[in-house]
Amino acid sequence: MKRVADHLSDILAAVRPLSELDFQLLDAHGCVVTEDVIAPWSLPQFDNTAMDGYAVQADDVAAASADEPVELPVVADIPAGDTRVNAIGPGLAARIMTGAPVPSGADAIVPVEQTDAGTARVRITAPAKPGAHIRRAGGDVQEGDVVLGAGTYLGAAQIGLLAAVGRDRVVVRPRPRVVVISTGSELVEPGYPLTTGQISDSNSFTLTAAAREAGAVAYRVPPVPDDKDRLLGLIEDQLIRADMVITTGGVSAGAYDIVKEVLSGLGTVQFDNVAMQPGKPQGFGTIGDDHTPIFALPGNPVSAFVSFEVFVRPAIRKMLGSPRLHRPSVKAVLQERLRSPEGRRQFARARVQTAQDGSHQVRPIGAQQSHLMGDLAYANALIVVPEHVTEVAAGQVVDTVLLERRRE
Repeated sequence: MKRVADHLSDILAAVRPLSELDFQLLDAHGCVVTEDVIAPWSLPQFDNTAMDGYAVQADDVAAASADEPVELPVVADIPAGDTRVNAIGPGLAARIMTGAPVPSGADAIVPVEQTDAGTARVRITAPAKPGAHIRRAGGDVQEGDVVLGAGTYLGAAQIGLLAAVGRDRVVVRPRPRVVVISTGSELVEPGYPLTTGQISDSNSFTLTAAAREAGAVAYRVPPVPDDKDRLLGLIEDQLIRADMVITTGGVSAGAYDIVKEVLSGLGTVQFDNVAMQPGKPQGFGTIGDDHTPIFALPGNPVSAFVSFEVFVRPAIRKMLGSPRLHRPSVKAVLQERLRSPEGRRQFARARVQTAQDGSHQVRPIGAQQSHLMGDLAYANALIVVPEHVTEVAAGQVVDTVLLERRRE
């Protein structure tokens, strides 16, 4: 059997990052930037107030208290967005709103809650230190700073920062377009009644969601029956919009496992038995004029999911241009004995917990057969048992891949 590491290496050698494109800002959400973004101006661009209140000179209100307030004339009213050049001198105040530019001469802001909110004159009941509640120009970002480096993932906060420095477009690697196809005459769309011998298609939903979580734009195709011509025609049609194709089912040695028969004659696709559990039968190669990567994954639900995590997710991440291809992993203390087949790397569904001291404990979930989906939904990790190990005792330290699922 082929080693897991060798199969993954062959996949990553065949997959290339997508060509960079110049996107409008919101279209770049979820992509990876391929250029260093330089700030053309500082943030904030000007001294502005963090509070609604009054701009003053701190010395004028140093003695202010509730019993002996300081009263100052209000010589200006400055709303946010004011473009006038305002100034105050000693003994004067300006009413000012959050985000408005601080007038020249002022060195502190008195919050409105510490005043009588006067408009012609204001009574101030507390002192203000120099610099109080003033957001200084350049306090966040300096002009010329690299605000986002090449290779940065563009989430909501990063998109907001790009907008703040005036960028309406950015050069990124686009999100890969992934088409997911389930095969098998026994498959029925969810929501339809089942008869004996039929099952509801779950793999295409699992893999489409997993591809989206990995950063792809994923499209699900309704299940295809065991018909070679229909499968071949569907794949050829989908290549128009696909940067990657994933099929599931039909890769074993059965009489009706047509995926292997259809894909073996296309492009560079090869089928191998990979030394892993679950997910031994694997197919991979490139097809079409654009050398589109295609993965032929097993049909058992857990096998399909684990195969995606081990092989497909890193390929999507590479196409996206992400610097991090793999899930994070930790060393965790095994809480109960775990057996593993000789000569095969096991990826066992598990729950990992982190103690207050930062150490990790992990416990296998249920039986590890490849058709058991119930426990998969509650797993937040995969325990990785090497090929040469057949049993791991409770208390031993194991490599554990974190699936990063949130639990509210």
